[in-house]
Formats: sequence, structure tokens, C-alpha cells
Amino acid sequence: MAMTLITTNTSSGAASSDFTTGIDSTYKLYIFKFYNVNPATDNVQFQMTASVDGGSSYGVAATTTFFRADHGEDDTQGTLAYVAPNDLAQSTSAVPLTSGQGNNTDENSAGEMHLFNPSSTTYVKHFLVQTNGMAYNNYLMDDFCAGYWNTTDDIDAIQFSMSSGNMDAVIKMYGVG
Repeated sequence: MAMTLITTNTSSGAASSDFTTGIDSTYKLYIFKFYNVNPATDNVQFQMTASVDGGSSYGVAATTTFFRADHGEDDTQGTLAYVAPNDLAQSTSAVPLTSGQGNNTDENSAGEMHLFNPSSTTYVKHFLVQTNGMAYNNYLMDDFCAGYWNTTDDIDAIQFSMSSGNMDAVIKMYGVG
């Protein structure tokens, strides 16, 4: 299947990166690729929210699971662990995609999110996310999040932001089909 670039958002010191157009019934799969996500604030999380009204409001209820593999830059023991505080259960809060991300220049993150069939008016909207980056405590973090937005309305806008402060980022949205 071919990937078609729909939009590129380049943020510098921005509160969020919003995709309010281009998510429609054209594709059954949308892939968002994140590059050089760097927060202005130390020890925060990169996160996302969804909208069913073109971005006029965000906060569609989500249920998620989150786990992480990490390893210390100083070769301290790595772990693979379920991260319960990053799980959501029918919450309208933002979906965490990283946690504890650092804000030094070598503490950026990258990754991608797959959004399945966002225009369906029959089924909930499933997504998968993987990010890789450096935490504030010099640990490499490989984060995995999966879940769904519990709505049969079409998801037509996605907002990416940090849990606190602004960010620099390049985020590209592709349609697959």
C-alpha cells in the first residue's frame, strides 16, 4: 500500500500541533510520524487528543494501555514494564505517548501513531503508538501505547501537545491506501 503525505506541521515553541483538515473517509488508515519532538519543560509527556468537530473542542473519551522498555545512558540495567499511571479508562484527558521526557537538545523523541478508520460511524476508533526518546533522567525510553477513542462519530482532528509548556516538533500526516 502506498503512503500519501497529506500535511506537515513544523512547530517551534508552539503549545500544540493541530491537524484539523485532511482526516476524512479518503483513507482507512492514517499514520502520523513525529520527528525531533523536544519540550520546553523538563520531565513532561508528549500527548494527543481527538476531536469530532474539526478541532473546535477536544477530549473524546479514550481507553488505553501503556508499556515501556528503557535503558540507562550510563549502562544501568534496563527494564520492560507496564506503566499504569499512563493508562486511561474512558477518560477525556489527553492520551500520554511518552512520560518523563527531558528538554535538553539530546532529549528529543520520535515515533509514529496509526489511526484506523477514523471516519467510521459504526465502530470505535483504534490507534497504536510507538515513540523512542530520552527521558529527563538520561534513560532511553521506548514507549508503546494502544487504545481506542470510544465514539462512533468520525474523528476529524488530532492535537499533539506536551503535558506542560511548549514544544518544537515536526509531525507529518500520511494517508495509506
